[in-house]
Amino acid sequence: MNMASDRPIVMNILLDDLKKAGMLDDENYQLAQFARRAPSELKMHPFAFIGKQKLTNQKTGGKLTEEVICEWAAADKGLDYSRIDPLEVDVAAITSAMSYAFSERHKILALKVSKEELVVACSEPNITSWVQDLEHVSRRNVIRILAMPSEIERHRVEFYQLANSINRASSQHDGISGIQNLESMLELGKATAPDANDEHIVNVVDWLLQYAFEQRASDIHIEPRRELGKVRFRIDGVLHLVYELPAQVTQAVIARIKTLGRMNIAEKRKPQDSRLKTKTPAGEEIELRLSTLPTAFGEKLVMRVFDPSVLVRNFAELGFSKEDYRRWKEMTTQNNGIIFVTGPTGSGKTTTLYSTLKELATVEVNVSTIEDPIEMIEPAFNQMQVNHSIDLDFATGVRALLRQDPDIIMVGEIRDLETAEMAVQSALTGHLVLSTLHTNDAPTAITRLLELGLPPYLIRSTMLGVMAQRLVRILCPHCKEERTIDDATWKDLVAPWTVAKPAKIFKPKGCLECRDTGFIGRMGIYEVLPISNDISRLINGDSDHLKIRQQAMKEGMHSLRLSGAQKVATGLTTIEEVMRVAPMS
Repeated sequence: MNMASDRPIVMNILLDDLKKAGMLDDENYQLAQFARRAPSELKMHPFAFIGKQKLTNQKTGGKLTEEVICEWAAADKGLDYSRIDPLEVDVAAITSAMSYAFSERHKILALKVSKEELVVACSEPNITSWVQDLEHVSRRNVIRILAMPSEIERHRVEFYQLANSINRASSQHDGISGIQNLESMLELGKATAPDANDEHIVNVVDWLLQYAFEQRASDIHIEPRRELGKVRFRIDGVLHLVYELPAQVTQAVIARIKTLGRMNIAEKRKPQDSRLKTKTPAGEEIELRLSTLPTAFGEKLVMRVFDPSVLVRNFAELGFSKEDYRRWKEMTTQNNGIIFVTGPTGSGKTTTLYSTLKELATVEVNVSTIEDPIEMIEPAFNQMQVNHSIDLDFATGVRALLRQDPDIIMVGEIRDLETAEMAVQSALTGHLVLSTLHTNDAPTAITRLLELGLPPYLIRSTMLGVMAQRLVRILCPHCKEERTIDDATWKDLVAPWTVAKPAKIFKPKGCLECRDTGFIGRMGIYEVLPISNDISRLINGDSDHLKIRQQAMKEGMHSLRLSGAQKVATGLTTIEEVMRVAPMS
């Protein structure tokens, strides 16, 4: 770009430079020159305005987006280009490095702060007058990088508003008084420039939820500590530290969320459960399941995020192979009997059950559930929530449901003998029952039921099958790379079984799309065990789960490791990921 130094980018000169670089042809050049700006676009940066026109990049044939223009300008000026990843930004550090006014005036945003260096994203590569002032004030070397003007603008408002709210809450907020808003629907995404009249704690909670949805978080953890509380997001099964809040702000934020969830904010000695529905800026409703736990430094709060579009998915998206789906379908289409889904917390059991029930819940069928708590309100089901304060537990709930003429019953979890007996009795009296158990794999579910005290003959006569599951991270399709595989590593994965080694497998690399993790999203691996006549004979007072496993494998069951190996062979995940989550076969 041949623009004068320390002058902002001018639209006409930028278009001339893009044309000279071979990125714009005459037609697109003319279109861009005479494009009319709406009132809201008058102050828009030339990079963003041209990117919005959706012109064709003559060099690549793709679209001339804001990001493409930024990358070209960065290369032209000898600067690095970077997308802003909020998870990598220490908001407290970068907002203290320069004022909001200085950041806004020069269209810049600090991204990294160290003892010697200050990395600053800018949108005007020709303007450097601010560098000397910032180096003098911060006493650090300033490293300029180029970023998209729209990202700088958006994150500047979010970061400074958050920092402003937390700072003011820290200095002004006394305990948790005054936080009495009982709204049950939050309207998110209304961030404005920092203002002295901000409702600080409300703003922090608003930012927290909106940020979690943007980052595809499945869980939000707010953990009090002696001086600084930690906020962590679980993204694709891995926890990321997002922010550290002052202790008093942490407690105020937890109190605010408890109030929104209609929990007892005065009760801090006992664990509590609740739910909250929010609305994203795009207008999508998302449900949150709230859970508090008393700890040494106050209450810890965990919010599980249930996106309706994610919670009810088709079975191919869930990760079922054709054979696994055939076996599962065969079990769930029976008129009566009991089916179990097993796995640890966060292994996707709820998603599987909801997706199954959604498929089964036709107008001719009465589907009733009893849950603790209700994960997500689903209009196709009749849902009841356990309430221990009025002695409404799982067993009592099932007993009540049986008087409602149900066809299919879903019991959230079988934890004790009474619930197990009621579920089995329901299956005996002509109902299809689905439930969950916390066991390591499918065969040990039978052992677990025997340990609870269920007679073997009842298990034999009612149990249709068990499915164990885990979630593995999916390799990013944009950056995954081929890798070689040695015989020993593959044998470790599939042992003690012999499976042909695939010709190629893939490994994670990391790119902007996957936030340099190499993974995007998660998928299930499954172990489906239908109860055949031969397996039924093995269910007795001294049942050996190893013998049951051997028989099931003879009948075609794939273990969790083998199911994972299939995903590895098709390039969906890695050996390390499967071995991390799946127990030995």
